[in-house]
Amino acid sequence: MRTVKEAEERKNEILDVAERLFGTKGFDNTSTSDILNEVGIARGTLYYHFKSKEDILDAMIDRMTGRLVEKAAALLAKKEIPVLKRLTMMMTALNVNGSLGQEIMEQVHKPQNALMHQKMQERLLAGVNPLVTALIREGIAQGICKTEYPAEVAEMTLLYSNTAFDTLAEHGKEERERKINAFIYNLERLLGMERGSMKAVILPIFERS
Repeated sequence: MRTVKEAEERKNEILDVAERLFGTKGFDNTSTSDILNEVGIARGTLYYHFKSKEDILDAMIDRMTGRLVEKAAALLAKKEIPVLKRLTMMMTALNVNGSLGQEIMEQVHKPQNALMHQKMQERLLAGVNPLVTALIREGIAQGICKTEYPAEVAEMTLLYSNTAFDTLAEHGKEERERKINAFIYNLERLLGMERGSMKAVILPIFERS
């Protein structure tokens, strides 16, 4: 058991260094030698844990997104909190721009790091979609919303929000407000809710992003 623990600690140490280097230098500009020198290990030790630099990236993104999904799942389990309030809290916790650090996110949004960006989005969508689907099902059971396709609505909502709002801060105030209002309007239609009923739920998410 001790050996397993030490191996896991070493693996996390490598990931800590990789996360910092990828965040400051970018994925393409960071070599495995850079990581080796920072951690202070032999190349064989690195390759014992990871087959390649991309393997390190995959593990790093799994760890980063996994932490976010764990936070969201913990909020989902708080049944004493109303469904729509939990949705606000959950989506705020999933805000990668505020949770993963400015340096990492600046690198993620650069064209040369498109692979990192794509992998992060894929991992988040895979982990979050079942959680949002569960919330929608609760809302249906309580008569808050109405849809025959909760999983599909969750998927469309997450895909749309990831695409439309990935660089929301770069837009001017008028365009930003239009995008947010359009998102709320279309989400209400997808969920079969009255117009304006989701405004108080969604706006706080963008105010904190």
